[in-house]
Amino acid sequence: MQSNIVTSITDKAINYDEAEQQFIHLLDLEDLDSQLEKQPALADEFEKALAIAIDRAYNTNSSDDAARLFLQRILYRINRLQLFWYDDLRHYTNERSLYLHKVRDRIETPWQQWELSQLDVEAIKQEDVKQALTERSDRDLDPPLSADSIYLREQMTEAGYRRVLAIGSFDGLVEGSRLSRILGGAANEVHATLMRVLIEEYGNGRLSRKHSTYFAQMLEEFGMNTEPEAYFDLVPWEVLACANHNFLMTERKIYFLRYNGGLTYFEVAGPAAYRNYLAAAQRLELSKEAMGYWELHIREDERHGQWMLTDVSIPLADRYPDRAWELVLGYDQEKLMGDRAGDAIVRSAKAAE
Repeated sequence: MQSNIVTSITDKAINYDEAEQQFIHLLDLEDLDSQLEKQPALADEFEKALAIAIDRAYNTNSSDDAARLFLQRILYRINRLQLFWYDDLRHYTNERSLYLHKVRDRIETPWQQWELSQLDVEAIKQEDVKQALTERSDRDLDPPLSADSIYLREQMTEAGYRRVLAIGSFDGLVEGSRLSRILGGAANEVHATLMRVLIEEYGNGRLSRKHSTYFAQMLEEFGMNTEPEAYFDLVPWEVLACANHNFLMTERKIYFLRYNGGLTYFEVAGPAAYRNYLAAAQRLELSKEAMGYWELHIREDERHGQWMLTDVSIPLADRYPDRAWELVLGYDQEKLMGDRAGDAIVRSAKAAE
């Protein structure tokens, strides 16, 4: 999807694919910061594309999806260095590069401002936090079927289902990894609940029961690639944005409340989404292995959603009353970004058909 994406700026064409390839080369350069200090031209084409893409994606009134895809792909390539992929250790040579951190901040700052502009933050601050979270959870636990839900359940073909699996594998094969990054620190009841959620996501330490293993089994049923990120080029910017947002929320402990509000939505709303995919798989008469992940998540996430609401978010609201509104902000932002990603996945599934 990324290949040959070109956008014109005045009379100058910017090829985002070429700029990304240059950035990939920079990632693996030995001692990147020192190399760039000696030869700034190594990043010239990437720097030009980066500046233009930021302006077109977040600083103007235009809606440039090519620019957003480029930026989210670059941001993800930096963020993924926070996880270990059991690959060549040399790939991590620049994990603490100041240049990469500057690039990350240059993208994140305008992007996060743009994301927050989609929500009425001041109105959220005025809400009763516990009531807001409870009412939202009740609403999202079993929402009415949307047009996209009906398409998934009643119309999507096997080609569309394969596309859903391909895009879903981007997160499904490394599931729970970002949650693990907030679990260090003082022990308390909130921490213990989050640990229980992570342990279940990780199959209680047994690879055969880890959720990502169930996702891999669905891919294997169709002869699809089970390597993480194998279908990276199919992932829409809206889905990448969800991943990058969660990297940011877990990297900055100042966003701890926002992250847990978002995770509450994710766990509460998950079963409704998975029921759509399960219904599609059943209609297509797929095997148990080709739908087991959905069944598992419907069962476990119903429990996780309740834990997140009653044992994490509400206790955090009591502990941080002056900033408890951030839980609601995180919840609403995760829903907004998740709905946007869901729409993009359906569009991609229809295109695959």
